[in-house]
Amino acid sequence: MSRFAPMEDLDRKGRRTTRDLKPRYHVRMGALFAVVVLIAAACSTSSTSPSTSAAPGASATTGTSAAPGGSSRAGGAPIALKISANAVVGGKNDLTAEWITTYVIPTFQQMMAAQGENVTVTFAGSGAADEDYKTQLGLDFKTGGGADVIVGLDDIWVGEFAEANYIKPLNQVGGAAADSWDGWSQISQAAQDDMSYNGQRFGIASGLDGRVLYFNKDVLAAAGLPADWQPKSWADIITAAQQIKTKDPGVTPLQINAGTAMGEATTAQGFLPLLVGTGVNIYDQTTQKWQGNTPQIRDVLTFYQQIYGSSGLGDPQIQLAAKGRDQSFLEFSQKKIGILLEGDYLWRSVINPKGGIDPEADRDTNVGWALIPAKSPGSGIKGQNFVSISGGGGSVLNPNTKSPKEAWALLSFMASKDAVTASVSKQVRITMRTDVNAATLTQDPLLTFVSTKVFPITAVRPGLAVYDQVSQALQLASQEVVAGKSPADAATDYQNALTKLVGADHIASGG
Repeated sequence: MSRFAPMEDLDRKGRRTTRDLKPRYHVRMGALFAVVVLIAAACSTSSTSPSTSAAPGASATTGTSAAPGGSSRAGGAPIALKISANAVVGGKNDLTAEWITTYVIPTFQQMMAAQGENVTVTFAGSGAADEDYKTQLGLDFKTGGGADVIVGLDDIWVGEFAEANYIKPLNQVGGAAADSWDGWSQISQAAQDDMSYNGQRFGIASGLDGRVLYFNKDVLAAAGLPADWQPKSWADIITAAQQIKTKDPGVTPLQINAGTAMGEATTAQGFLPLLVGTGVNIYDQTTQKWQGNTPQIRDVLTFYQQIYGSSGLGDPQIQLAAKGRDQSFLEFSQKKIGILLEGDYLWRSVINPKGGIDPEADRDTNVGWALIPAKSPGSGIKGQNFVSISGGGGSVLNPNTKSPKEAWALLSFMASKDAVTASVSKQVRITMRTDVNAATLTQDPLLTFVSTKVFPITAVRPGLAVYDQVSQALQLASQEVVAGKSPADAATDYQNALTKLVGADHIASGG
């Protein structure tokens, strides 16, 4: 599967294997690589001097920006650029590697040559474990090496690398052209935010995923619910689950990820979609505070209690089992679960009747989906009626590049309409570009729905180094409730854990 694809393709069990380093709150990453630096030599970037040549094919049609200024190279001196990605042709993330080597490099070189620029682009592929790849990237950035354009930087790494000064805002590396690029108009604000930190763009997203409520139509029909079911509040979800339980006791009415066994799937497919439905995200960029033992956190934990408590609306054993997410996938595909909150990964890669992990033969006619409602109408983040959480990754410029303007030209070309269209020619997915999605998703109603209805209302997770540990604390709080602890006590435990992670001054507490 392509690393150029959204977050959920990376680990179907929801475990964030890409972030192995143990982060601390606002601590720079340099010390993490100190030992490695002693034994490893720095990788070098392009060695030629900066040029100000124009990128080829600059137009509103392709979305490819020109590099600022004119060439400073006398006599067409050669310019060497390098692209890196954790991808290998015929191996890990092979579709990404194939796209870079067979489309991006030859097309970009030809277009630059047509403008009189002698540009050579090479590809440095890797098939390493994600945590090892992250460590290598950190070493490259720290020691002044690495490729000019890095593809597939996880969104959660952005804040961590930015805090360490390993990456810089695009306009500080690529110049004013990075702000005036016409492609931004085709990229949703949520996708831009996904690769941003403290209000500044550090990269260009490659795509996002989105969360919805999936349901088996025949299960809901047996309970007297419509095929176009759309709850408008958490109470509507509970009511539907109660109706399913009454009509068919053999079906688990509702499953929303909880507990530590599901890892990040609990946070991204459970806790955070519910939390933004209360009007807040887990971290407030303005106040720079995390949600502690607030009414909103307790509301989410209380909702979990409604599902997994004595009501029997959900199966707590699935949430506590080591392979519980796999079990929820299988049971949903077998119509043993009525309603399941999940990402578009479920549709594309799990219940897909053509090659899915747990194919559902009548997926296209029997599986429906609905927007995730706020706790009550208008109570969601930004006053929204419906909410979601998205994640992904993208590409960044190496601040160590010796050819920053050409590097930006290459990066913006890779994010152009034509190049992104080429990247999905063998596997349709939601990209970051609305114009590409409009042309390529026409035959897939769920992906079209996520692209057009979910992305405009979605929120993203904070790209801070400590996020992983905060996420684990949220998972534990939900697990405590599933296991029988009161929401109030679980919220207190969470507050205590959070205080140790970020300090009391960085926590918003409620009444």
